[in-house]
Amino acid sequence: MNAIEIKNLCKSYGDFSLDNVSFNVEQGSIMGLIGENGSGKTTIIKSILSIIKHDGEISVLGGEIDEDIKQKIGVVFDDAFISNYLTVKEVGKVLSGIYKNWDMEYYNYLLGEFKLPEDKMIKNFSKGMVVKIKIACALSSRPKLLILDEPTSGLDPVIRDEILDIFYDFIEDEEHTILISSHITSDLEKIADYITFIDNGKVLLSKGKDELIEDYGVLKCSEEDLKTVDKAYIERVRREKYSVEALINNKDKFKSNYPNLIVDRVNIDEIMVFYIKGVIM
Repeated sequence: MNAIEIKNLCKSYGDFSLDNVSFNVEQGSIMGLIGENGSGKTTIIKSILSIIKHDGEISVLGGEIDEDIKQKIGVVFDDAFISNYLTVKEVGKVLSGIYKNWDMEYYNYLLGEFKLPEDKMIKNFSKGMVVKIKIACALSSRPKLLILDEPTSGLDPVIRDEILDIFYDFIEDEEHTILISSHITSDLEKIADYITFIDNGKVLLSKGKDELIEDYGVLKCSEEDLKTVDKAYIERVRREKYSVEALINNKDKFKSNYPNLIVDRVNIDEIMVFYIKGVIM
């Protein structure tokens, strides 16, 4: 079963458009949404939540989004509004009147875990503290689905790691799901089950994270060596002054067929760079 199904999503803003975006987010999984600034990630999220009008089909938790389904979704936006003139204690009281499943006990637990002072106005919080209160609010509504836009931005590595553990615990029962947009791909490498890569409004790939990491590799060689390689293995090529690098698929088979060529492991950042800056053979 899929928690989110997107089919042929289109949306235009002047000179930018989402171009027939399609992908699914499996229930009980974490999907990482990656891409450069302005690639369309936030537009996709706002379309899922029906914040903006769009063309195409979107199903969330088994149906078209309505007020009942919204009650089952926790959201963190980088630019989401929380009044600067409320304390976190007051924020909890406000949200308890909005969300049917609001869990005040869990909210207070998270405030303690995140070391957020209950009686301090949010206007006096650091950026990292504001991110933490947004995450606490999203989780305390006890949602089935979390949709997160840059949730760990501005946090130090220790707090980021603690939050990632909370996200992982959230989906452990295989009934809860997370869609997370992030520039911190090292975080996604830790927790994501799947990666969808958006560039200039198009889906370049949508695959299992482990499949990407294990199947792809970086070939470093000369132009002469590259000419001997079957183009079916080559996803993208980057040329430097004195060397050539190629993003290779089917890494194990490639190594078997070309034992004299060296292929290194690849991470998500490197895959992004190859797809954006590399060329197709």
